[in-house]
Amino acid sequence: MRTAVAFVMLIAGGFISCSQASDWGHWRGPLGNGSAIEGHPPTEWSLSKNVKWKIEVPGNGSSSPVIWHDQVFITTAVSTAGGSQGGLATLSYQLLCFDRASGKLRWQQIATVAKPHQQTHSTNGFASASPCTDGEHVYAHFGSRGLYCYTMEGELKWKRDDFGNMNIRNSFGEGSSPTLDADKIFVPWDHEGGSAIYALDKLTGKTIWKTARDESTCWATPLVVDNAGQKQVITNGQKSARAYDAQSGKELWRCGGQTERPVASPVAANGLVFIGSGHRGSFLGAFHLNGQGDIKGTKSVAWTIEKDTPDIASPLLSSGRIYFHKGKTGQLSCVDAVTGKPFYMGSRISGLDTMYASPVAAGGHVYLTARNGTTVVIKDAPKLTVVATNDLGETVDASPAPVDNELFIRGEKHLFCLANPAAK
Repeated sequence: MRTAVAFVMLIAGGFISCSQASDWGHWRGPLGNGSAIEGHPPTEWSLSKNVKWKIEVPGNGSSSPVIWHDQVFITTAVSTAGGSQGGLATLSYQLLCFDRASGKLRWQQIATVAKPHQQTHSTNGFASASPCTDGEHVYAHFGSRGLYCYTMEGELKWKRDDFGNMNIRNSFGEGSSPTLDADKIFVPWDHEGGSAIYALDKLTGKTIWKTARDESTCWATPLVVDNAGQKQVITNGQKSARAYDAQSGKELWRCGGQTERPVASPVAANGLVFIGSGHRGSFLGAFHLNGQGDIKGTKSVAWTIEKDTPDIASPLLSSGRIYFHKGKTGQLSCVDAVTGKPFYMGSRISGLDTMYASPVAAGGHVYLTARNGTTVVIKDAPKLTVVATNDLGETVDASPAPVDNELFIRGEKHLFCLANPAAK
């Protein structure tokens, strides 16, 4: 098993994570690709089948759960009594920690109480950024309301609430999540103002570097990869996909071609990084990590796709294949990661409609979750084969988290732990 895990880490292009293989400390998992190295969660469930526990979650938020050992973390924003003015309610921004075995609330911390400065989209709340953890601290990011670092027991270690207010395009709301790597936490800050990316000391919150970005609003989360010993911070963007040196913040390479208001986050494997967007256009590109400067039209671009590319949901990289939805729809494509050649494109799957949650993979299966609460499980294979169709009876916008024999799904009202009793 150690050999297998090492091989998976190798083909992941050197993605560095403090997480152990069985933890899910980031919303896209230990490799940043949406794939669980180990894990055999159930493929079938209902409200009366394979539900280990179900717990009501206060407030509103579409952030995904993260799991470390016996703890499960989510963020939420809860309206306070009598705190409404001009259509915007005063909110209590919270980080919640649940016991993984029982679902009981271990602790609940209020990061801040404030009224949002800007509206949000009707399908987006005010706690859309997912938390992240390295097993020593857990970080809750509420965008304009700040970034908060807690111990695993819920003690506040530091906070940064001095970034200012983001001005989001069309008042669609905030949602980019931070990314942990080694001694740093990377904070994306793209909006209709002074966009930037920050590298902070994860133990103190102090700024190590800040690099300005000539970008507008982007909801994607950065990905950290290793290229021959040099760590790169990969970002999406409306003008260009880009890579920054993790130590200095210097831009290393860029490539134009993305579409408007990108949301999908990058994935990477085997020396390639894959970045796409799908609103008012379609673009997905595979880029070599050793490029320099403007790489558009050069050999540093391995391949591109300009059809059926993802919008809200990020792509999944598993078993040498990239899975992605067309725009916000349930139409699924699967292509070879090395060549970009399709196994299938834009396939319709019964039960799937509008997709916000990103696909995840575990145990030889891929899990596709729609806003209507339906999760379709397919085989992780070149041929599209549906294994099961499941429903939890409530809206789901957050990406599921597979860990060991369990699958954690955050719905509109509840957090579910689905367990496969047959798995060991």
